[in-house]
Amino acid sequence: MKGRLASLLAVALLAGIAPAAARQPAQARFFPDPSSVFAADIAFNRLAAEKGLWAAYRTVAAEDAVLLTPQPQSARIWLKGRKDDPALAMTWQAYRAFVSCDGRMAATTGTWRRRDGTGGEFVTLWRRDRKGDWKWAFDSRAPGPVLAEAPEALEGRVARCKGGRPVGGREGAPPPRGRQAAAPLPDDGSLTLDYDVKEDGSRDVRLSVWNGSGYDVVVDSRAGASR
Repeated sequence: MKGRLASLLAVALLAGIAPAAARQPAQARFFPDPSSVFAADIAFNRLAAEKGLWAAYRTVAAEDAVLLTPQPQSARIWLKGRKDDPALAMTWQAYRAFVSCDGRMAATTGTWRRRDGTGGEFVTLWRRDRKGDWKWAFDSRAPGPVLAEAPEALEGRVARCKGGRPVGGREGAPPPRGRQAAAPLPDDGSLTLDYDVKEDGSRDVRLSVWNGSGYDVVVDSRAGASR
């Protein structure tokens, strides 16, 4: 396991995934607004319908974005020259959005569907760019059941940092279960996402949000291999 995790870390480094502190201005701060993240996800979905799935992924991706395909891949490298297949056209709906205390990171989760009837759950990690626009930085779309009906209301949540912030970034987060942290993550440690990809291609993805005194695990997804 240690050797495999080390190889994954090497892939990440070769893909140009730099530490969060080196990528983001230390003083940057934005209003933590879940509605803006929902809007970004909806625009991403609309662009995929208009321009094609992979064209949309390329357009909205952060420079160091990572895809689980199911193995972690540099999106920039994996998407290069990839052409859309109409049979694999995908639509999705985010039902929940979570935002870090500083408003710089967020995550959306919901269900996706293809024209052939297959579908499942997705988890997308978002990061603001220098202009303040949301760019996707990590994406996992795994097969599984799809909700027959959409929830009556969307869920938006902001990490709570009043009364106590995570000490030393992500210290105190739920312990990894042989997992790897998804890069990048917020410097304030209020939103964490980690994953584990098994040898058979199945994957576990877990998203945790700081509640002021500890972490709430809001997504703990286990799914088979597919994209």
